[in-house]
Order: sequence, then C-alpha cells, then structure tokens
Amino acid sequence: MSVPDRSIDPRLLASAEAEFLNKGFVKSDLKTICENAGITTGAVYKRYKGKEDLFCALVDEIAERLEVFIEERSNIDFSKLLDKEIYDTWQMTYDSMLPLFSLLYKYRNTFTMLIDKAAGTKYENFNHDFVIKMSYAYEQYYSESKKRGLAQAEVTRDEFHVLLSSFWTCICEPFVHDMSWEQIEEHCRIICRFFNWKEVIILRKGDVNFV
Repeated sequence: MSVPDRSIDPRLLASAEAEFLNKGFVKSDLKTICENAGITTGAVYKRYKGKEDLFCALVDEIAERLEVFIEERSNIDFSKLLDKEIYDTWQMTYDSMLPLFSLLYKYRNTFTMLIDKAAGTKYENFNHDFVIKMSYAYEQYYSESKKRGLAQAEVTRDEFHVLLSSFWTCICEPFVHDMSWEQIEEHCRIICRFFNWKEVIILRKGDVNFV
C-alpha cells in the first residue's frame, strides 16, 4: 500500500500563503501557486477541492480561534459577577487588550488573509459578521450595566454596531499595514485611550455597593 507524500504540504501551503497575501484570493492563480511550490495541480486536487479549499485551510484556525474568543465573551452568567466586575469590564487597558493583539500577531499572515484578502470565499463577510457578534457581546454587558444602575446613557443597537465597526477596524489596521510588534504595542496603548467605553455608556458608580 502506497503512503501519501506529505512532504509537499509545507511547500504548497507556504506558496499559497504568499500568493494570497500578495494578490488576494480572487486574483491568485492556482497554477502559479503550484509552480512556486514545485508541484503539479493534480497533487493539489488530491489534497484540496480547489483554490478556495486551499485558502480556507490556511485561515480556518485563526477564524476558529476568534470564534471561541467572542463566544467566551457572549455566554456570561452575570449572576456570578459582582457590580465591580461589571464596572471594571468597561475599562479598556493595555494589559487586557494585549493578549488579543498577541494572538493576532502570532497568526498575522493568515489573519491578514482572513480580514483583507478573502473576497470570493466563504469568509468574505467575516469582518461584518464578527462585528455583529461583538456587538451582541457588548450589548449583554450594557444591558446588565443598565439593570444594575451603572450605565446612565441610552445607546442603541445600531450605535453599538457603528462604534464596534470602528473598533474592529482599529484592531485590524496594524496587520493590514504590516506594522511591527513594537508599533502594535504602541497602537494598543493608543486605542485604549481612544475608546473610552465608560464615557460612551456614562458609567457611574453612584450608590452601587462594590463590596
């Protein structure tokens, strides 16, 4: 029984990643990917259904990581959280934001493909869909904050969507523009100052007991 030759997989994926990053999915050429990897198109089709399947093989992992990230922040049992914990959630800090940037930097090439090169694939609406999920998570915290008398402002769902679209763009742009890690660290500090969520919802301690 013959053993499949897996030695070409790293070459194929590296070639595909370079092509997709350079040209985006639509303009990328499977023949060019194969030539640069030194393999035949037949070898690709033994492993993948086609160009889109190859693209997805590269971006699936970071897409799944982000799905888990947002799900963990959407499915919260607020009965287990103190008022102070709800209050502190709205304070964006460098230490709280850096782990997300670290994750995205680890997957910077495939993350860039996911958010900026995916037109024509099943991921072409990833940014819009992710913002909707992020908005839902924020709305849960906002509703709980209102219920506990912490949030004073009236912020609509549409307004949250607009603000979080801007927020997500600010997270993505350093990767689209290929910033260094040092630049991303400084960018993290800047957006933590810029997005003052406590002022957006007019978060006040008031007479709430934080003990």
